[in-house]
Amino acid sequence: MTTAIHSTPAQIQPFFDDSTATVTYVVHAGPGTPCAIIDPVLDFDPTSGRTSTTSADRVVAFVRAHALTVAWLLETHAHADHLSAAPYLAAQLGGRTAIGAGIRTVQRAFSALFADAGEPTRFNHLFEPDEQFAIGELQAHALHVPGHTPADMAYRIGDAVFVGDTLFMPDVGTARCDFPGGSASQLFRSVRRILALPPATRLFMCHDYPPQGRAPAWETTVADQRAHNIHVHDGVSEADFVAMRTRRDATLAMPTLILPAIQVNLNAGHLPDPEDNGVRYLKIPLNAF
Repeated sequence: MTTAIHSTPAQIQPFFDDSTATVTYVVHAGPGTPCAIIDPVLDFDPTSGRTSTTSADRVVAFVRAHALTVAWLLETHAHADHLSAAPYLAAQLGGRTAIGAGIRTVQRAFSALFADAGEPTRFNHLFEPDEQFAIGELQAHALHVPGHTPADMAYRIGDAVFVGDTLFMPDVGTARCDFPGGSASQLFRSVRRILALPPATRLFMCHDYPPQGRAPAWETTVADQRAHNIHVHDGVSEADFVAMRTRRDATLAMPTLILPAIQVNLNAGHLPDPEDNGVRYLKIPLNAF
């Protein structure tokens, strides 16, 4: 991987969603420039089945207040813990919705459960591994980092990398690998690829699940992760990581929103079409997991 950092610094505005522990980012080069929105959240109450756009509207307000134009709506992967607000933001602000080309593998994995498990055409663009693209004057690089899922991408923009679910903050570690197509070995290699970047490279997490006594945080560096990440600091071998990750994943419950989230997010965040009575329905497969 090249270690060159583009000279234009990325300006980054995070939005933390408490209910899903997700961080959405707006990345731009300054007021009046093109921007990318990464991992936007559509609010969803599983008890009532209601969606709302409170979280997404905070992003809309920021983009408009800074006269930004949305070039990209980037998903790091098909999330299992929240519904994507990309279609809503595209309707409000424009922009192309994109994800890694590995989404096809995830769609096939869930096709037995959901007949309409998603079509790549619902995304405006599928990034091939290591594809380069631009956000105005910001140069960006789509890094394929499978392991959590086959479709995971990390987006390198200027001197920052948005790591998705490859890494968490150093005191939390790494993401699970027991979803369809996941692989602890692949995740280890993906993490080491990110940690081969220059030590000062800024890393931005997709989630934070802080230990008791720490406020949510989402920015760290390659150097900090290499020195302190409890799962993958320097000196941890692939075999040790795979053994730890496999034991840990066996103890984890299913994410609360995985069933609604997967069937929406495989369709680029688009909700199911209304049925004859005008109501949209999400499907809950029984005894399938």
